Amino acid sequence: MIVPKFLNPTDSFHSELRTRVNEYFDKVKTIKTGNFKLYSKAIIIVTAFLAVYVHLVFFTSPYIVLNIAECLILGALTSAIGFNIMHDGAHGSFSSKKWVNELAGLSLNFLGANVFMWKTKHNIVHHTFTNIDGVDDDINAKPFLRLCESQKKYKIHKYQHIYFLAAYALLYIYWIFFTDYKKYFTNKVGEMPIKKMTFMDHFTFWGFKALHLVLFVIIPIYTVGFVAWIIGFLAYGFFAGIVLSVVFQLAHTVSETHFPETNPTTGKVEDEWAVHQLKTTANFATKSKFWSWFTGGLNFQVEHHLFPNISHVHYPALSEIVKEVCQKYNIPYLEHAKTRYAIASHVAHLKAMGNA
Repeated sequence: MIVPKFLNPTDSFHSELRTRVNEYFDKVKTIKTGNFKLYSKAIIIVTAFLAVYVHLVFFTSPYIVLNIAECLILGALTSAIGFNIMHDGAHGSFSSKKWVNELAGLSLNFLGANVFMWKTKHNIVHHTFTNIDGVDDDINAKPFLRLCESQKKYKIHKYQHIYFLAAYALLYIYWIFFTDYKKYFTNKVGEMPIKKMTFMDHFTFWGFKALHLVLFVIIPIYTVGFVAWIIGFLAYGFFAGIVLSVVFQLAHTVSETHFPETNPTTGKVEDEWAVHQLKTTANFATKSKFWSWFTGGLNFQVEHHLFPNISHVHYPALSEIVKEVCQKYNIPYLEHAKTRYAIASHVAHLKAMGNA
């Protein structure tokens, strides 16, 4: 495959954006990584996760409805750990200390996936080649979903705006039990090669996969029985998959975002990298304290894509800077004021792709 290439900057847009952001941090005299708000939030989320897990597995309630409710809460907390702790840690923005970032990133391994694979898929491929079909693996949901016009259309896609949540429910379970292994054995993320794994990378991959199997399969089956475990695990996994999918899809697969195609001869994309990010990414509900807290600032996806190495706790302030610079250079800044507007736009996009 031809690796896409971006145009060289023709003006000072990205340069001014970086300068303005650096000036902001100099002015407020703070570091670009996490702070007490992030660390206290991380402690709350992890403590809640462990408490719910222990109660579900070792002090199981006799009431089925309560157990299912706890499984759903555990799924939400799994997503919250991914959004708030793993995500910043994998980007190196959770802390100024490398070992703390690595520890935060390893939370993904504890939850069944693998941070080494994630860094290639997300940090390198997705953040560089956002919404470019055939490269960005995040928009590859075939054959269940058609997310852009260049993807092959099947008859079932006519109904994808109806069944999409069912497809999203499979994401987490499919991820930890299939796609990680596919990447491991093919040594690729989609068509992009993964860098050579060290002995420790291999050891960590298999060690944490085994640990997850013990904690989330073997021990629960031993304490509550197979039937209760399979019902609870599916409820947990399906809900985590829906939450994870919806949050990420609202950022890139909505009616307003762009899906650029590369020149088949030169491999070039029509924009410079920073402009490409602004055309392919959208914010949602940035005034909502709940969504900002729960999603780890991923509702400020524009700021995250422009400055992935800056912790999400700074995104509300950076968004004002980005808006001003975008307005100055007449570059689109995509956002939905409410979550329901973003969901409606995503559903409309799915419907359009299914009927195209």
